[in-house]
Amino acid sequence: MPKRTLITIILLLFLFAASAQKKLNYLEADKKSHELFNQQKWHELIEFSGEVRSQGIDFFYLQARTGIAYYNLKKYRKATGWFLKAWENDQSFEWLQEYLYYSLVYSGRSIEATKYAANFTNNLKSKIGFSYSKITRFAAEGGFSFNPDFEELTNGSLGDEANVGDDYGEAFYLENYNFESFDLSHQILPGFNLFHNITILSSNREQQVDWGERFTFPIKIRQYQYFINPSFVLGRKIYVSPSLSVVWGNFDLFMGANSNSIKYFYSSPQNFSDIIFSTSVWSHFGNFSSGAEINLANIYNKSFTQLSAWVTVYPFSNTSFYFTPRVYFKSDSETGLNYNTFGIAGGAQLGPVHFNGQYLVGDMKNFIEAAGYVISNFPGTSDSKFTGSLYFPQGKKYQFVVRYINQEVTETYRVYSSDVEINSVNYNFIKHTITGGISWKF
Repeated sequence: MPKRTLITIILLLFLFAASAQKKLNYLEADKKSHELFNQQKWHELIEFSGEVRSQGIDFFYLQARTGIAYYNLKKYRKATGWFLKAWENDQSFEWLQEYLYYSLVYSGRSIEATKYAANFTNNLKSKIGFSYSKITRFAAEGGFSFNPDFEELTNGSLGDEANVGDDYGEAFYLENYNFESFDLSHQILPGFNLFHNITILSSNREQQVDWGERFTFPIKIRQYQYFINPSFVLGRKIYVSPSLSVVWGNFDLFMGANSNSIKYFYSSPQNFSDIIFSTSVWSHFGNFSSGAEINLANIYNKSFTQLSAWVTVYPFSNTSFYFTPRVYFKSDSETGLNYNTFGIAGGAQLGPVHFNGQYLVGDMKNFIEAAGYVISNFPGTSDSKFTGSLYFPQGKKYQFVVRYINQEVTETYRVYSSDVEINSVNYNFIKHTITGGISWKF
């Protein structure tokens, strides 16, 4: 038989076998998927479900079984999508309600979970501790920040570098500061949470003046911040989170004067206030979430707008590992809208311990981090910042946290003549911060 004829026959037999292959029907798909479900062959069930859908067949139990397969593989974000599809078809099953609730919680979508829970059975509501309105969390945290280069800077010769001569040279050197922070979260309605924070900060600086000779004065800055942040879900999965942060404080500044060629200093009380309004919007799409934020701020009497956008990726379809690149832009009346800062954040579950870290690089002068909660409103600027946090759960209600923050800071020694700045020299130091706290879940 000619080779060409043989190849033609084989090809025709293959095409005939393929065309004669019987397509699955609903009963066969239901039976086979149920068998795989009972045998707990989760990978095979997911693969078979995909084959069934490729033939145009889909139904409630196939969706629910696919979700349960992903759930048992701890791929909660993928499981959530299938449970929501099944939920749209039938909301009456308590077992589906419970799977949907916990898959949302384990996916980092707790606000959505409470919104759906409002429609659960009374028995399940009691089981998960559901309430229409309740306090959900209280936390307290304290920290200490210090400048290890303080002695070197205060004993240095920045005045000589700036050629201060007989003019007036001035700098404010950070020594240390401590703060206390208190959080309160409560659920106003299912799918609507409200978060409050009060932070009290006490900062120690040394004001140094070179004016013929060197004068030093201790400066104690008292700063207070109140932060309020509602978060809610619009529609199925659009998260909206506006926030307002108000910062105020005071300190005593020492002013120099000259009377009849006699130099003297006097204390001048100073008050300051900052305000930041922010709005974040984000949503969830399978194994990633994306969002954007706008900040409208006035810090140190300078108004500006800050924009940012981010994508959070969950490679394993759960919160055991994730990372978030984020880009920031800043706009003011002088420069317009420009790129400002890049950040990369991420987290990982290490047994019972959760690690979260963030690295920021860019121009962080009067910089606002996520939701306006952390504000770089110190007098200088910063080019880089690293934060690392470890969370230690204790039972179901308590969690301890320790943090370390390493931030490069640039501040300025300024020279004045007749109250007009005529020269300046920048100096750098690393600000180290260590904090610890505890939170209670109710």
